[in-house]
Amino acid sequence: MDSFLSEKHRIVRRSVRSFCEREIRPIAGEIDREARFPWEVVEKMGKLGYFGIQAPVELGGGGLDSVSYAIIVEEISRASGGLGLCVTVHNSVALYPILAFGSQAQIAKWAPPLASGQKIGAFCLTEPNAGSDASGIEGTAVADGDAYVVNANKVFVTNGGVADICLLFLKTNPYDDPREISVVVAERGTPGFVVGDLEDMCGMRANPVSSIRLYDCRLPCENLLGRAGMGLKIGLATLDTGRMGIAAQALGIAQAAMEEGVLYAQQRRQFRVPLVKHQAIQMMIADMGTLVEASRLMIYRAAAFRDAGKSFSQESAMAKLFASEACSKVTDMAVQIHGGYGYSKSYAVERYYRDARVTRIYEGSSEVHRMVIARGVMGKK
Repeated sequence: MDSFLSEKHRIVRRSVRSFCEREIRPIAGEIDREARFPWEVVEKMGKLGYFGIQAPVELGGGGLDSVSYAIIVEEISRASGGLGLCVTVHNSVALYPILAFGSQAQIAKWAPPLASGQKIGAFCLTEPNAGSDASGIEGTAVADGDAYVVNANKVFVTNGGVADICLLFLKTNPYDDPREISVVVAERGTPGFVVGDLEDMCGMRANPVSSIRLYDCRLPCENLLGRAGMGLKIGLATLDTGRMGIAAQALGIAQAAMEEGVLYAQQRRQFRVPLVKHQAIQMMIADMGTLVEASRLMIYRAAAFRDAGKSFSQESAMAKLFASEACSKVTDMAVQIHGGYGYSKSYAVERYYRDARVTRIYEGSSEVHRMVIARGVMGKK
């Protein structure tokens, strides 16, 4: 697949993979077991530009294209799904909407610390009664002079336990027009801004997922992103990029699982020959390889569309749906190849299997993506 990439993209892959093999992979199992966010590695990632991959250079970012972004997320996720999740959410649904919809003052204030990794970003849409149905948001931001008084309970916030800058989807006119949803930016440390307990997750345990609660939290009206009522527009535009990132994350996990499965099949002997000599195992390896490469092609296609300035909503949704479901299949086969050892925490495939499952849920469930894709297909006829 790399033969289709430019030399620049191959250099990006080699550079990120080298860092991940040296700094992330050796501790990946540990941070999963301990559910620990590895600040010591995250600080190094910030200096390498992984938290501002596509942000303009003048703002402290890397100024890279979308294909490079997908490669970086893929490689980090190949080493640790939790850190890959942190990077893609930070870049695609926290920093990107500020760059795309923020005023010059907002960009100057928030983009540089986010792009450098000095501050971590989060995207706060999901609530106890709102997820796939974004219109069900109940959190409110009521104007009071030059501030909004915010009351909200955001749940399952990726990066929530460490986030400094949070994009909140809220109803800004709950009494006269409850359908008016806007995005307001909140910063950790503001009175009334409360970080809930970390969730004890099945997978992605190195990512500090938590709730974010706001109790009569006063946020300046200048923290409104875009205009009032633009929330769903911002959300949809943001999620197109976010879905591509999650697809790349799923690809990285699947790639790692396939590599582990092949390696184990070459080393493990049954019936006096290596497992890899058995046709049943070869069939699984063939399916794994095909699913991984098909996912990669769909992701890079969506990224290429974005870089060309074309609409990529459909391509991003297809890539996320396919890659996330392929990831579950590949990790399942990797566990099967390992047999009983695959169900043991002594082997990495057990972690990949757990990490894979959530990729079919966040940034839009597989069911929602099928609805989105179907509408796009029918609309073309």
